[in-house]
Formats: sequence, C-alpha cells, structure tokens
Amino acid sequence: MSEAGTSLPRGLRPAGPEEAPRAAGVRRVAVHVAQEELDELRRRVAGTRLPAAVPNSGWRYGADADVLAGLLRHWADGYDWRSVEAEINSYDHFVAELAGIPIHFVWVRSGDPQAIPLLLTHGWPWTFWDYRDVIRELTRPGAGPPAFDLVVPSLPGFPLSGDLPAGVNWITTAAMWAELMQRLGYPRFAAAGGDFGAAVTSQLGHAYSDQMMFIHLFGGFPLSAWSNERPWDMFGPVPAEITGELRERVLAWQARFASHIAVQTLDPQTLGYALNDSPAGLAAWLLERRRAWSDCGGDVTASFSADDLLTSFSLFWLTGSITSSMRYYFEAARSGWQSGWAELPAITVPTGISVFPADQHPTARTRSWREDYYNLVNFSEHSSGGHFAPAERPLDVSADLRATARLRDLEATR
Repeated sequence: MSEAGTSLPRGLRPAGPEEAPRAAGVRRVAVHVAQEELDELRRRVAGTRLPAAVPNSGWRYGADADVLAGLLRHWADGYDWRSVEAEINSYDHFVAELAGIPIHFVWVRSGDPQAIPLLLTHGWPWTFWDYRDVIRELTRPGAGPPAFDLVVPSLPGFPLSGDLPAGVNWITTAAMWAELMQRLGYPRFAAAGGDFGAAVTSQLGHAYSDQMMFIHLFGGFPLSAWSNERPWDMFGPVPAEITGELRERVLAWQARFASHIAVQTLDPQTLGYALNDSPAGLAAWLLERRRAWSDCGGDVTASFSADDLLTSFSLFWLTGSITSSMRYYFEAARSGWQSGWAELPAITVPTGISVFPADQHPTARTRSWREDYYNLVNFSEHSSGGHFAPAERPLDVSADLRATARLRDLEATR
C-alpha cells in the first residue's frame, strides 16, 4: 500500500511536497489504501465460511455468531473506509525511523508557546485511533488551559508502524519515544497511556525521569508484572485467603484475559497465520476482546458503534499487522525488566492515575499500593468505563489529564 521505493509501512504514502516535515528525520505522510486492497477485503469477507455454532449459546463459547455475522455483512456491503480514511487524514501524520523501525505518529500542535508536549501511547488491541476523541477534546478551541501539543505514535508492529523485530518490547519502545520527543524539539514532555501504553509510559517515568514533566496512566500496573517465570499465566492461582464472592469475581476477571495472554505470549505466530489470512477470524478475535474488556454490560455496541469496530479491524487487516502486534506479548514476556534502584517509589515523577471499573482487578482498585509505587498526585476513580478508556470515556480521560497537569504544577511549588 506504500508507493514503490518509499520504504514506508503499509497503509501510508508520502504527502505532497508542499507539506514539508516539521523536524529533522521526520517525513510527512498520509494514510492511503489502494482500491484493489479494499475490493479484496470485501471479496474475502463476502466469502467467509463461518463454523457451526451451538444454538442459542450467545458468547458462551467465544464470539457470538449472530453479532459477528452482522458485522461481517456491514463490512462487506455498508462500511465506508474512504470516509474514515478522510477523517484520519484530517490530522497531520508523520513517520520517523527509530531503532531502525519506521514509526508512524500523529502530531497536533496547539500554537501556544506554553503548551505541554503530551505523548499518548495506546495498548493492544488498540490503535492510535482509539485516542481520536481525546485528541479532539484536548485540542478543542477554548478547552484549555493548559494547552497541549499532542504526539500519538503507533507502537512498533502495530497498524501504520513498521514490523516488530525480535527483542523490541515496551522497554525499548520507551527509549524510542524519548528519542522521538527529543527529535521533535521537546526536551521535556508529559506522557500517558493504558495497557502496553501504561507500561511504556511507566518506563518513561522510571528510566527517563529527567525528561518527564508528569505521567498519567489508565489503570497501571507494576513494571515487574512481566518479570514472571510463567508469563502466560501472569495472575497465577488465586491466593487461598481470598474466599467467597470475592474469589469468584477474581476468577471471572482472570478468565477475561487468560486466553489471549497465553497464546500471544507463547506462540503468536501460529495464531497469526489464521488471522492474517481471514478477516472474519481477525474480526472474531478482536471483537471478543472489545466486548470482554469494555464496560458494555455484555452488549459490545453499547461501547462501540459497528463502524468504530470495523475501523479497528480494518486498520489491522489493511496493514497486515495483527501478527506482529501479537508478538509484542512474546517480546514483553522476555523483556527481563529490572528496577534501576531498590527502594520505592519506582516512579518518582508526578503521576496521575485513572481507574475505570471494568478494567480493574477486584482486589486492586484502591489507591494504597499506588501511593507507594508512584509519586501519586492525582487519583481519579470513575463509575463507568473499561480497558479502552480513551475510546469509551474520552471526556473523563481528557479531564483527568488536565487535572494531573495542574496538580503537577502544585506539587512542583511545594
């Protein structure tokens, strides 16, 4: 999908010469998918061979057959990628080569010389586009103060960035992001993220504290979480002292995440052969995560419209990146993170945390452990929202980011 000789990731093409890059080593690009690729996608979707389903089983065995079939019909006959592509291209897109990998990012500058440079990192199976409404809110005229310059990169191996080489993980990604922000002219900046984006952001706060103004996490977890001899079973057995109804809730919470962590940590390439060849298979795998991890009450369309779901599926399909995105788990499980110092807090920069109920472990919803682990200046506990908080609750996320920016200033004056 990139033009010959450009060495750009799939789904990108060079922008016109009048749209000059704004920093050294950075190329202006646009999102573009060739029409023959869209035609091929529709052909494959229309020819889907669905497996037999147990009658009236709903989501009991995995993705609901009727819900999936309805999405596939819309993908083949109604979904308009070109309108989505035009909306995506209403923002400025760039590519920078970092550690030998072409990294895509959106860059939105406010024009305010006092603006806070804010780096937003997504997780899996998010894409950069899950920040769409947060970008709009944080850059809305009259929305400040504070004003923000936003940099929203696509993780290596994810849609619109280059393939994931062996050994690249959230630790090396943090180093790449620190270099990117320096290259864009931001010697100090703030960062936020959820899921793998929270790991990258936390590592920035831990290892690059001299460059950080503040960090903000959606959920968050200790950086040692992947330092586990059984990373495919990150949560382990439920402790014996947890009993009764709480034990049932913990087991149910673990079950929502166990299947993808196991396969994507151990043998992602094997699953990738299927998902990279079947848009229906890819849609089923991602649909299950969107339903299980969002605060949708079992109805995935309560959190995401059909078009929003299909945009996410299309970004993975049209860039051929589902397999490399899943390999991010494999590499994370072998990252071997170690703290740079023994004492707490592990992260000394001012930290804000947003807690959304559908994304939090039943025993880890309080702020107590976070007060020990982070230099916590803002803790916002919400009554709704889940794993995809920037897409599910963009106004809450935006308000929390602004609050952390203000509270960080108060912290600095103490």
